[in-house]
Amino acid sequence: MPLILEGIRVLEVAEYGMVPSAGAVLGEWGADVIKIEHAHRGDPIRGLSTAGVAPGTNGFTPMHEPVNRNKRSVGVDIGVPEGREIILDLARQADVFLTSFLPSARRKLGLEVEDLRAVNPKIIYGRGSAHGQLGDEAEAGGFDGLTYWLRCGIAMGTIPTGCTDLTMQPGPGFGDVQTGMTLAGGIAGALFHRERTGEALEVDTSLLAQGCWAMMGSVVAVNLAGLDEMPRDHRDRKNAPNPLMNTYRTSDNRWFILGMLQPDRYWADLCRAIGHEELIEDPRFADITVRTQHKDACIETLDKIFGSAPLAHWEERLATQGGPWSSAQRVGDLGRDKQAWANGYFQTVDYGDGRSITLGSAPVQFNKEAGVLSRAPEHGESTEEVLLELGHSWEDISRFREVGAI
Repeated sequence: MPLILEGIRVLEVAEYGMVPSAGAVLGEWGADVIKIEHAHRGDPIRGLSTAGVAPGTNGFTPMHEPVNRNKRSVGVDIGVPEGREIILDLARQADVFLTSFLPSARRKLGLEVEDLRAVNPKIIYGRGSAHGQLGDEAEAGGFDGLTYWLRCGIAMGTIPTGCTDLTMQPGPGFGDVQTGMTLAGGIAGALFHRERTGEALEVDTSLLAQGCWAMMGSVVAVNLAGLDEMPRDHRDRKNAPNPLMNTYRTSDNRWFILGMLQPDRYWADLCRAIGHEELIEDPRFADITVRTQHKDACIETLDKIFGSAPLAHWEERLATQGGPWSSAQRVGDLGRDKQAWANGYFQTVDYGDGRSITLGSAPVQFNKEAGVLSRAPEHGESTEEVLLELGHSWEDISRFREVGAI
């Protein structure tokens, strides 16, 4: 893949998932991303269990790896004067500064826009936050499970009909990585703008912004209808007006969905594919009009057919007809999806010592190629390397260690 950001240096002072995921994308696109971690404790994400998977499982830290690949890690205590000077030295040579720190922390540490522009007027300043930079909640922190998922109406909008419990995110970092991808795109746009005009911009996104964007269609719909929630009656699969736009359960208790918005175009081929050509001539199912009139019978018939064999059988059969459909894959199935692998959406990343894991590529490619993924760094493993690149001596490095700056 063309490394569109080769020669660009990114200084990342951020923790947890959202902003670091943006840095990971920029690194995949060719940028030299220097991740600053606290000299003594590192990024807290290194210590998080993810979906019950504890740090150190098979030698990996679950959520740290996907959002910190393609980076170098430097351990610095910014609260120490010498540590802050290291950050400013790095900023002098950086094209982009990324941070997730709250305004109060940025002010305390001297990492605001004006602080970095004082040493590098051309640095692009990227911020990722929970609630944006303006308004009463600009100083409030948050996580994607709260701000993105719950506040933006996604959780309420995914509660099945008849269920009274909230549905939570399907996995860790679900809103973080989407927001991070948006931030990475904004940074790329700002680099293009600087190339054309010489102007360095501030780039902002937030979990709230991403959630508002994701729910835009629903917001418009409920506003027009004078509602507070999207109607849910369409989720009653037994009452689907188009049986070919419906979910079906297989004999091994798996699910798939038919997504045929033009059902008459696909009905005959579907019947042949599932081995029931007699349904083509059934007058109750001749076209969408009578099929809707007899939807109960049609759905019941298809329920019996699809419930007679396991999902693998129906995947093979449905692949022979032209109508849209999809099985409801488990996340483990997704990691084995042949189409995803064929397109480079997943890669096996070698960590050495016989360790390798599957990581996801950034969802944007250039010339139909995915960027090559490299492993996430150990805590502070590039500290000496980067300091030497800045022109510091080994004596300087020893002094930084003595005062706790690194």
